[in-house]
This record gives sequence, structure tokens and C-alpha cells, in this order.
Amino acid sequence: MSPTNTAFSAISFISFILVCIPFPWHLEAWNTGTCLYMGWTALALLNYFINSIIWRDNAINWAPVWCDISSRVTVALAIAIPAASLCINRRLYYISSVRSVTRTQGEKIRGIVIDLSIGLGLPILAIPLQYIVEGHRFNIYEEIGCFPATYNTWPAYILVHTPPLLVSLISGGFAIMSIMAFRKRQTEFKEILSSNSNLTSSRYLRLMALAGLEVLFGVPTNLAVIILNAKEGNVRPWISWEDTHWGFSRVDQFPSLLWKANPVTRHSMEMTRWLPVACALVFFIFFGFADEAQRHYKLALSSITKKVGISTTGSTTKFGSISASIGFGKSSKNASTLEKSQGPIYVSQETIEKRDSMDTLSDLTSIRDVSEVGSDIGSPTSPYATLRRPSNPTVLLQPPVHGSSFPSQESKGRPISQSFPSSVTPTASFLDLAATHGDIKSGNDNRV
Repeated sequence: MSPTNTAFSAISFISFILVCIPFPWHLEAWNTGTCLYMGWTALALLNYFINSIIWRDNAINWAPVWCDISSRVTVALAIAIPAASLCINRRLYYISSVRSVTRTQGEKIRGIVIDLSIGLGLPILAIPLQYIVEGHRFNIYEEIGCFPATYNTWPAYILVHTPPLLVSLISGGFAIMSIMAFRKRQTEFKEILSSNSNLTSSRYLRLMALAGLEVLFGVPTNLAVIILNAKEGNVRPWISWEDTHWGFSRVDQFPSLLWKANPVTRHSMEMTRWLPVACALVFFIFFGFADEAQRHYKLALSSITKKVGISTTGSTTKFGSISASIGFGKSSKNASTLEKSQGPIYVSQETIEKRDSMDTLSDLTSIRDVSEVGSDIGSPTSPYATLRRPSNPTVLLQPPVHGSSFPSQESKGRPISQSFPSSVTPTASFLDLAATHGDIKSGNDNRV
């Protein structure tokens, strides 16, 4: 796998995730054009990502049915994103040209139907129109994957290459009219938007910038498609349906060494699959960091933390109740002290009085058997039970230090302690830019 293809596979998948993140709240607000833009961009990224994985180092026809679907999706994508941009610009112009954005339920439904007719109807219609001039079943390019095979004849320019350009030009016309209406009525624009809770001034400007960028890049790209296919390719006359579809089941396969040898083909093929990545990143920059996006991120984070049992407002430890159950503390005061602890906890057990060193040495000859000492001491009723000197004193000796035969002497005031450690428990247009040139011919060239 080449480094370019590896980079595309990784970036396209990340872009697919990013463009899908804002989809739920835009769908909730019934922003039809924006949802169509996100949907088609995500579909393009997923399609090209899968192809780049399957055909990363080969051009073998592994999945003919998938290629039938994938090549038709590529045909639809050529006009889908310009159509989504047209829906956005059309709605923005309607908002900027009317006195109020408040509409009746019937008007809202009518607007959604028109947007769906443009954003879904035109891409679906493009598939059978392209079939009229489809020279053979499909092509397979190493690293690129499945690609439609459009016969380079003059009807192809009318049925396939020109419609995306016309849609981009119409979208640009609406964008220009929106800007003019916005500048003319800028003083009352905020009042117009205040009647619609789903559209703010900031979102309006971001939508205008998004659709405007699509027009700025879409029109030159579609013009380049037409010019390159007419200039670099061998435009053939239309003879008949039978002539165009002769040997239709053929599948042409091109290794990367072959199609990359032609600079025009190489640049056009790479541009075709990288444009959806650019569309996704631009969209996420405009809408992935907006105020409404941050609000939804916080809501999603709060929902996730509640499901896993984590409180985002802060949690309290339960060392007090734990220590009480195992006998580390005797009062609520001790429990609160343990709750505030952050490191290992040490409970000290102090003696009531400390004997003088000389007294200890003088009593060494009177120490009884250890078993007797144990019977005198008995089991303490609690960890804080103390040892008192009886009338007939008995001394408990500490283990000798460093092998000494005498008990160690402690510094004055230091208690004898026992420790209990406690642990603390996330386009432009996508036309077939591959011009037929030289060794690579996308036309119906297998006739005899």
C-alpha cells in the first residue's frame, strides 16, 4: 500500500466520523439541506474508504456486486453535493427575502418536499441517465477501487457532465441573491431570525459560507471535467444503443503503475476521492465547534457518565463507612478524618505511660513465660484497647533491633504504632475526472 493511499484511508474514516457527529441535532431541527449535505458527504467517504481498503494493492474483481453499487454511488455523488448546496442557498435566500421566517405547517412540509426532490431526486435521476452512455460494466483502479465507465461520446456531456455544472451555477445564483438581500435588509435581519429558534445569525452566516465555498470550488471543478474529457479524451460519435453497450459485461482493470503514469489521470482520480474529505473537514470546522455543538457535547458526556455511574459534579469517598465496618474507627470524627485522607492511612495505638529505661532493665529478671503474658493480656475488645501495667508489672518487649539482645529504647514521646494502608479506588463535485488518454481508455474500445 502506498503512503498516499494509507493516508487517505485513515483521514477519510476520521472525516466520516466527524461529519456524522452534528447530524442528530441538524436532523432534529429539520435542516433538510444541511442533512443532505452531511449524508451525501458521509456516503462518499464511506464508499471511497471501503474501496481504498479492498483494492489497496491490487486491481482484482473481488466483489462485482459491490462494484455495481459503488460505481452507481459515484455517479450520484457527482451531482448530489451541488444539489445539497442548492437546497441550502435556496432556503437562505427565502429567509433573507421574506418578512418573517415563521411558516405554517403546510409551508414547512412543502419546503421539505422540494428540498428532497432536489437533494435526492437529482442524484437518483443521474444514475439511469449515466447508464445510457455507460460503455461497459465498470472499471477497477488499484488503490482507487470501483469506478464508473462512461463512454466518451457527445451525449455523455449532456447527460452526465453538464448537469452538475448547471446545478452549481443555479446554487451560485441563489447565493448571490441571498447576499444582496442580506446587505439590503441587514438592520431588520436579527428581528427576522428571532422568530425562528432553529436559525440564528451565526448559523445563517456559516451556512452561507459553506454553500458559497461549494459554489466557488464546484463550478471550476465541473468546468475542468468537461474541458479535460473533451481535450484529452477521444470523443467518439454516437452510433446506436447497441454499439455503445456492446460487450457491456467487460470489466477493465488498471494497476496503479499504469494509471499513475498519466499525470492528468493521476491528478483527476486523486482529486475525485479527496474532495469529499475537504467537504467534511470544512463542514466540521463550521459546525463542529459552534455553541449548539458544544451544548450537545456536554449533554452527551453527561448522559454517558450517568450510565457508567460517574457523577460529573464530584463524588465523595466512602472510607468512613468502610473503616467503621472493619473496626478502624470508633466515632464519626474518625470517619470524617478518613474521608478526607488521600494517601495511606495509619492508625496509631498509644501506650498510657512510658516506663523508664532503668526500670525496664531492672525487671528483666522477673519476666514470666510468654504464654502467661498472653493469658494476662487477653484479646482486646477493640483496636484501641490499651495495655495497662498491672499491680504485678509485666513488660512486653519489642523485637530486638539489628540483632541486639536488649530491647531498643525509643525517643521520648514517640508512640508505638501499627499501620493499616488504605487504597483509593469520543463537494464539491465528484465527477469521473479520469480523462481517457493513451493507454487508459474508458470508452467502448473492444469492438471488432
